[in-house]
Amino acid sequence: MKNIVIIGASGHGSVVLDCIKQEGRYEVVGFIDSYLKTNQFYCGKKILGNEYDLPNLIEKFGISGGIIAIGDNWTRKKVYERIMQIVPDFIFISTVHPDSTIGTNVTIGQGSVVMPGAIVNANCQIGDFCILNTSCSLDHDSQIKQFSSLAPRSCAGGNLFLGSFSAIGLGTNIIENIKIYEHSVVGAGSLVINNIGSFSVAYGSPARTVRRRDPGEPYLGRNPKGAVISLIARN
Repeated sequence: MKNIVIIGASGHGSVVLDCIKQEGRYEVVGFIDSYLKTNQFYCGKKILGNEYDLPNLIEKFGISGGIIAIGDNWTRKKVYERIMQIVPDFIFISTVHPDSTIGTNVTIGQGSVVMPGAIVNANCQIGDFCILNTSCSLDHDSQIKQFSSLAPRSCAGGNLFLGSFSAIGLGTNIIENIKIYEHSVVGAGSLVINNIGSFSVAYGSPARTVRRRDPGEPYLGRNPKGAVISLIARN
């Protein structure tokens, strides 16, 4: 069994750890995290250091690769770029929880995570560094581009196109043959019946674009003033 590390010791990291344990293909030797002290423990695994420690850690622990466990799409991309600068030949694994359902002729890119209960039907293409979260559903012939994500219990009909760095909120429903272009966010609990352009924030039932957004703009949690930001449902 090959030794790997998880980059990101957070709530998302704990679920990624569980996926890897349940799959049984890799041994997680510890976490890499820039914000936690080295040698403390998270979910029973040691914090080994940060990204800049990777060259020494690879030699010390015989690490063959790893996975980035960061929920925010843009931040995940920035961490990927930093690791590529430090260890250009680093190998990123993907993980698929055994309680997910993967259809025929599905491709899953490097660094992607498929959580428990997720359903991916036939002929779907999942790009690199994507997240298909708990109990989401993706119907046939859909394309999910790199660094994009489906939140828990989101449901997409067939032939969805989801652009790079885009995020679908919790419990959102998307009818068939919809295109949601790059860097867009659809708020939780929405119903998407029309295409959504690039760099958009959309929500509601039916979902409507309410404003543009910038690449890397936060969409998880709350902003510094305490206002709920765009993945929270509004109708």
